[in-house]
Order: sequence, then structure tokens, then C-alpha cells
Amino acid sequence: MRPTFVNIGERTNVTGSARFRKLVAEGDYPSALSVARQQVEAGAAIIDVNMDEGLLDSVRAMTTFLNLIAAEPDIARAPVMIDSSKWEVIEAGLRCVQGKAIVNSISLKEGEAAFLKQARACLRYGAAVVVMAFDEQGQADTLARKTEICARAYRILVDEVG
Repeated sequence: MRPTFVNIGERTNVTGSARFRKLVAEGDYPSALSVARQQVEAGAAIIDVNMDEGLLDSVRAMTTFLNLIAAEPDIARAPVMIDSSKWEVIEAGLRCVQGKAIVNSISLKEGEAAFLKQARACLRYGAAVVVMAFDEQGQADTLARKTEICARAYRILVDEVG
């Protein structure tokens, strides 16, 4: 029987954990790794990694942390959710992850061309994607807009990206 809920460890997220943000900002990656290890030991099925912080070199922090995770078998057994609002950070993460990653997230906010490019890259890297209900007009705020944006994204992903 498949589990109804999936426990996602979000303590490896600089926007959601002040302790993790401090460790990464100080370059204390061994201690930051212990946060990920604790998440897996506590039952996290997926590790959410986010390095979106204005004072960090997010690409470098994501790359460093994910490369360190890859060398830790007890942490690397959990899939990684690469969580960023910046495509360059997501793609840097995709280059580091062993196995299947989850990209959180892509959207249509920059238009179809950018969405297609990002979706095709995710497919090339073998990653699953979370699609946000945003388009060129902004975030969906009604059921009709959510349905419209999600149906459009679905058609593009299935019909054009494959």
C-alpha cells in the first residue's frame, strides 16, 4: 500500500530555518549536513534544499551542499527537492544530484518559451517537477484561473515536452 502522505524534510531550507541559514552563511557545511542527516533519521522521505537568501551565493551554496550530500550514503538515499525561485540555482542543483530529483518549481510567469526550456531541461536531467499556478498575468487567485493555468501547463508538458 502506498503511503497517503510524504514527509518532506524542510529544515535544509535557508528561508525556513534560521539555524540552517546561519550554518550555510558561516560556511559550516559539516553542521549543515547534520541537519539533513537528522531529517532523514526522523523519517523524511525527501529532503527539500533551498539556498535562496540575498546574502548567499546561492549557486555556490547549492552546489557545495548537494555535492556533500552525494558523498553521505545515509543522506543520499533520500531524494532531493531542489527548491528555488531562480532557474540558475535549480540547474546548478540538477547537475549535482544523483538519481531522480524534484524541481520546486517552474511556472509560466516568464512565458511559454522559458517554461518549455526549463521543462525540457528537467526532463533531460530526469527530474520530476512541481508546477506553480503562475502565468504572465500573475498568480492564480480563483478556481477558474488555477484551472486555466494548470491545464495550459499540463498540455505543454504532455503534448510538447513529452
